Amino acid sequence: MLKLKRAYEPPTPDDGFRVLVDRLWPRGVSKEAARIGLWLKEAAPSDELRKWFGHDPARWEAFKRRYFLELARNPEALAPLLGEVRRGPVTLVYAAKDETRNNAVALKEFIESPTA
Repeated sequence: MLKLKRAYEPPTPDDGFRVLVDRLWPRGVSKEAARIGLWLKEAAPSDELRKWFGHDPARWEAFKRRYFLELARNPEALAPLLGEVRRGPVTLVYAAKDETRNNAVALKEFIESPTA
């Protein structure tokens, strides 16, 4: 079971194992307050892709396609996350303001897709 949560929301017991899926640590959030079990930088979009996307809603579908290609080319980056998913609930933690179009949303879609 995968859930999503902004890094600026307080952790709760039902989050399960918390995985930060951003390449950069969220500004103003201490490591203690975040309670991150795993920081999965390797599964975050490349710097080039992240900067190109710039959270532009018009680029969302193209961003997802490009991000999915990056993920497919680097399956070992997801191995630690998939291991945690098999053990129990996992919350993908992200910093983006847009809660519907961000890399955590795309990553969840990628993992839950039948072709993943």
